[in-house]
Amino acid sequence: MNFAFSEEQRAVSEAAAAIFAGMAGPERVTAVERTADRVDEELWAALARAHLLGLVVPQEHGGVGLGLTEACLLLEQQGRQVAPVPLWATIVLGAFALTRFGNSHQQSRLLPAVASGRLRMSAALTEVAASPRHRPTATAVHEPGGAWRLSGRLQAVPQAHVADLVLVPAHCPSVAGGVVVAMVDPSSSGVTLERAVTTDRQVHPHLELDGVRIDPDDTLAPPQGGAAIVSRMVESAVTGLCALQLGVIGEALARAAAYTNERQQFGRPLSSFQGAKLRAADAYIDTEAIGVTTWQAAWRIDTGRPAAQAVAIAKWWASEAGQRVVHTTQHLHGGLGADVSYPIHRYFLWGKQIELMLEGPDAQLSRLGDLVAEELREASAVAP
Repeated sequence: MNFAFSEEQRAVSEAAAAIFAGMAGPERVTAVERTADRVDEELWAALARAHLLGLVVPQEHGGVGLGLTEACLLLEQQGRQVAPVPLWATIVLGAFALTRFGNSHQQSRLLPAVASGRLRMSAALTEVAASPRHRPTATAVHEPGGAWRLSGRLQAVPQAHVADLVLVPAHCPSVAGGVVVAMVDPSSSGVTLERAVTTDRQVHPHLELDGVRIDPDDTLAPPQGGAAIVSRMVESAVTGLCALQLGVIGEALARAAAYTNERQQFGRPLSSFQGAKLRAADAYIDTEAIGVTTWQAAWRIDTGRPAAQAVAIAKWWASEAGQRVVHTTQHLHGGLGADVSYPIHRYFLWGKQIELMLEGPDAQLSRLGDLVAEELREASAVAP
């Protein structure tokens, strides 16, 4: 793997950094957190004008035609400012899945609106990610004529309260191993949203489906191919979370470095004390490990390589090492780190939220162990 970013990728990162730094300062984020939806509409519009919402959308549908790596560069910059906009939900959970698995009609109907900022998406993956084989808990019953009826309760669907479409995986009892991925309009009959506020102060409502009717044209694949699609969706979603975490802890560490260089103790900077140096050095190593494993996972997905192990490794680092870093940066701020109104506390909240979303570190280790064991079994089965 070549870890050097291309000129185009650096341009994406720089453009995103400029917009987030200019529009998502601590005062602005605090003001947005006091609103009902907790989404910065002005920032969302600015990202659309800069063509950043269409990064993964093919050019023929009004987008830029790039991949998950570029989307992750955008998410990294969002994490640096802990900016309250539904980027991960719309671009990675929704649009990226639609570009990979949607048919041409679905793409031409929906993706131009995503690129322009008029359509927001999400996906209900919390229960799926927690299942050993990514088995959905929602149920899809096939009706005469080809329609589906979806039922089930789905926990913590990211920004579903502002989403126009939510991708919902559901298992099909009538088809052995069958899974459909349905595009659900949250305003449809039979859909109920229950408001839920997460640790990082965003809104991730619970979604209740009671016999919601889904037309055949609003599913991404036949039931026989749905399970594979869901696994790929989870891999992309987890990788996007890792990129967000990379931005969160990278900025938190930078702020801690600036603070300890300025803060004086016994006539010299706090950063000159061995204890502070060692903790900062450990946090830097953790940050580098999260970056390396995140870009490895994104690269494997973009190049069509098997990515399950790489994604599990990246998520373990983002979860286990990520929470170490946000604890360290908070502690290095001393008394200010305990002030819930001080900006560094928000990075701590985002770091903790990302740690546990779509499974925490222990679950990732268990999943990685299962993947390694399965690989060894397959290798032994074909050995002479």
